[in-house]
Amino acid sequence: MQGSEFAELNAFLAVAEARSFARGARKLGLAPSTVSQTIRMLEERLGVRLLNRTTRSVALTDAGERLLLRLRPAVMELKAAVEDLNAFRDTPTGTLRLTVSSVAARVVLAPLMKSFLEAFPAITLDITMEDDVTEPLGGDADAGIRVGRLVAKNMQVVQVSEPAKLIVVAAPDYIARHGTPKTPQDLERHNCIRLRNEMGHVAWDFAKGRHHIEMLVQGSLVVNNMSLLMQAVRQGIGLGYTLESYVREDLAKGSLVALLSDWAPQPQTYYLYYPKRQQQPVPLSVFMAFLESARDGKAGPPA
Repeated sequence: MQGSEFAELNAFLAVAEARSFARGARKLGLAPSTVSQTIRMLEERLGVRLLNRTTRSVALTDAGERLLLRLRPAVMELKAAVEDLNAFRDTPTGTLRLTVSSVAARVVLAPLMKSFLEAFPAITLDITMEDDVTEPLGGDADAGIRVGRLVAKNMQVVQVSEPAKLIVVAAPDYIARHGTPKTPQDLERHNCIRLRNEMGHVAWDFAKGRHHIEMLVQGSLVVNNMSLLMQAVRQGIGLGYTLESYVREDLAKGSLVALLSDWAPQPQTYYLYYPKRQQQPVPLSVFMAFLESARDGKAGPPA
């Protein structure tokens, strides 16, 4: 197989798995127009249409489905063959592709990125932040990090955070203008900034003793990203609902105030999850060992 043919097949695989030229091109580090032209050349060479393109979506033809079915395991085998060479290197190398929520990125990854990359300079971290997730692992991601209840049951999991409380927070300015809610029911009189995912608006859970309340709050702002939500809370637009660990610095500085702390539901824990394989990619194995070492309080790369 010539190099150009492999490049064409690799481009097709990226777009077919992502169902998008833009996302496929992003994974390949290429311009969407380049990827589109590459796949067009592949279709012309094979004499069949592989993808049906519209302005909003990409769908596989029957021929494309058959090619994807045969191509995916072949490419995985090629990657595994290259990955085996890592055993002969003194320093682990390769790319670790992670898909994480914006909260996981801040709570789990951000504190560890610098030390990990310093310990393993030959490994590249490729991180995609996605709060709206329809598949456990999109595209060619090696692993993901999310709250345990959102992880597919068929995945292998490793705990990567301590349990953290979910709390309601507000800026002192908002509290001065609108007062302090004392019970979850009081939230009906407040502007609550809502988070939306692929399942709809995220409910706010509260628990106290045997009492459990799930509320679909109301407010003038809806977002699908926790970072933007918290910016709005800091500006005094309304109340927010998030992990205590996500806003620890804000609480310590006094720029945010915790509310309804005695109504905190069951703490949430983040997990690294990945598909069951006979052999893990070396960058993923190294990262998992590093996370375990970090949780044990050890410095530097795992022994």
